[in-house]
Amino acid sequence: MRALLFHPTVPRYALTRALGAVRPSAYLGRTSPLQYRDVPDPPLPGDDWVRVAVRLGGICGSDLHLVRLEASPATSAYTSFPFVPGHENVGTIIETGRAVEGLAIGQRVTVEPVLPCITRGIAPPCPNCAAGDYNRCLRVTEGHLSAGLMIGACRDTGGSWGEFFVAHRSQVLPVPDDVSDEGALLAEPMACALHPLLRNPPPDGATVLIIGGGVIGQCAVASLRAMGSRARVLALVKYRFQEAMARRLGADITIRLGPGDAHYETVAEITGGTLRRPILGKRVLIGGADLTIECVGSSRSLDDALRLTRPGGRVLLLGLAAIPRGVDWTPIWLNELHVTGSYVYALEGWQGGRRRTMEIVLDWMAGGTLDVAHLVTQRFPLSAYRQAIETATRKAKSAAFKVALHPSEVLRGPSSP
Repeated sequence: MRALLFHPTVPRYALTRALGAVRPSAYLGRTSPLQYRDVPDPPLPGDDWVRVAVRLGGICGSDLHLVRLEASPATSAYTSFPFVPGHENVGTIIETGRAVEGLAIGQRVTVEPVLPCITRGIAPPCPNCAAGDYNRCLRVTEGHLSAGLMIGACRDTGGSWGEFFVAHRSQVLPVPDDVSDEGALLAEPMACALHPLLRNPPPDGATVLIIGGGVIGQCAVASLRAMGSRARVLALVKYRFQEAMARRLGADITIRLGPGDAHYETVAEITGGTLRRPILGKRVLIGGADLTIECVGSSRSLDDALRLTRPGGRVLLLGLAAIPRGVDWTPIWLNELHVTGSYVYALEGWQGGRRRTMEIVLDWMAGGTLDVAHLVTQRFPLSAYRQAIETATRKAKSAAFKVALHPSEVLRGPSSP
């Protein structure tokens, strides 16, 4: 099959890092660990697996960090190389193992990419998987699969940046007829934003500050409103087109990121806080948001999140920060902030039962409670991956939210019912 393969050999990694420092195009050039090529089709790892033909594969912010060699080296301990990237997906089943029931060839599906105990043939499962928190699986380097946190970071499964990938039966979620391919593709990032909010929803009277106007930030806004939250939602974004989308999805107030700490004045005014100027650096806000959701992962956004949250408030990290520099951690102890991270999704307590986060999202989409399909703004064939990644990277020029790859128009077929 044709696919994008990520193979960071030491020479390629070192040379691309050196060239990329002076010429960013090198990250997609001849020396790059990411190359478009023919690779063997991944075999089904077992009788309870299926093969999926990709209709759309999303480009996530974590994928951009991978391409630019910015991911934390720590994650390599959970990864097997080489692998085909791409964990956001929608596709069509083209092969099923002998033990697969309830799924059929030709069925349109999206796949939850996490690779916990059940996908690795490990029984009994680890304590976290047994509790339904399979996003915290303790066995992600064990079992009959190579190491990998998820499809798109494991050499045995393939990923959605290729024509095909394989998935365990437990990962496969049928796409309702009323949900388009674009909507199904957004089910995974929506679940990432929804998971921590279902676990600890803000009170209706709370002020929630969402930092970041990209897909995860927009999904955080949409999640709060789909949950029925009546919290006051402030969206701090970089671009005007992101302001418009945040308002469309339910933000009460949008704030444009200003030079330095100019946007602090707006947050202070809205939350009733007071600004004080230190000897050096950004101003200090006394007061702030009850909950701040950081959806960028940059040093600047992390620093802002800590500074713009009230004493005793909560900071939720969704932006997959890797190695931040220049962050002042003083507000954590000075204001007794509750800082938590979140990783993907799991089983949630919902309406008296237990549901996968992505299942809840798909139900909302099918029922009309949630519509985020319009966040898919650009599509490119796999062969045009350089243009696709440039489009996803240069948002000021492209006004991109979710950029998607597809193997071919013939294979992809119609995007909606």
